[in-house]
Amino acid sequence: MASPGLLTAQSARIKQARRLATRAFRRKAGRFLVEGPQAVREALEHRELVVEVYAEPAVATRHRDLHDLAVASGVPWLEVDRAAVEALSETVTSQGVVAVCSLVTVPLGSTGTLIAAGVQVRDPGNVGTLIRTADAAGADAVVLSSESVDPHNPKAVRASVGSIFHVPISTDVDIVTAVQTWREQGLQVLAADGYGATDLDTCIDDGTLAKPTVWLFGNEAHGLPDGINAVVDHSVKVPIYGRAESLNLATAAAICLYASAREQRR
Repeated sequence: MASPGLLTAQSARIKQARRLATRAFRRKAGRFLVEGPQAVREALEHRELVVEVYAEPAVATRHRDLHDLAVASGVPWLEVDRAAVEALSETVTSQGVVAVCSLVTVPLGSTGTLIAAGVQVRDPGNVGTLIRTADAAGADAVVLSSESVDPHNPKAVRASVGSIFHVPISTDVDIVTAVQTWREQGLQVLAADGYGATDLDTCIDDGTLAKPTVWLFGNEAHGLPDGINAVVDHSVKVPIYGRAESLNLATAAAICLYASAREQRR
């Protein structure tokens, strides 16, 4: 039996928050779920985005900094029983704390000198990892095309490990139109393609990667859409020196973004 005062899985607030697991309801409500101490800590650093925190009683002791940060920020800290926090969790073993936050996406706008763009990326884990990698490489923005998974998807949020709060993210972007905008802003557009006409080593050696750059990364199974190479500046492959057939999206993104970041910082 739950302790007096604890919200349960049958509580109206918990039932409402559970609906944020679906994209349609996230869009309607303008909110999403953030799970786990590290991600909630990152969220609370942007306190204006946090609506409320649901936590098991032990979390206030085990992660005292989270509780104190929420209280100092005026964010409601609501204690829940185990069943309630598991109802809000998409992991096998919940870490006992979930925050409800306002959506973080922004319109496509002025974007800086290094941008990571996912084109029809369907796997939420890859979207989250792309966001995390772009953040680590110091990218100025992440852009996701129409037909890409929602970055607020619980699996994508977990895979971003808090980076969803660090880098501007634009979604539902028409990539062909965006390419025109980026070119007008003075950025080159490079397509990461295993069959590209040039390779990453050449782009490093000839100074291409020192320029302001947008990298396009395609769908996990099918790569970039047909015709995209006709609108980009270069189609670039990551050289494979061993016997592997190819690189996955997340690995290719890390290599390309860090190569650009290094050359731009020279």
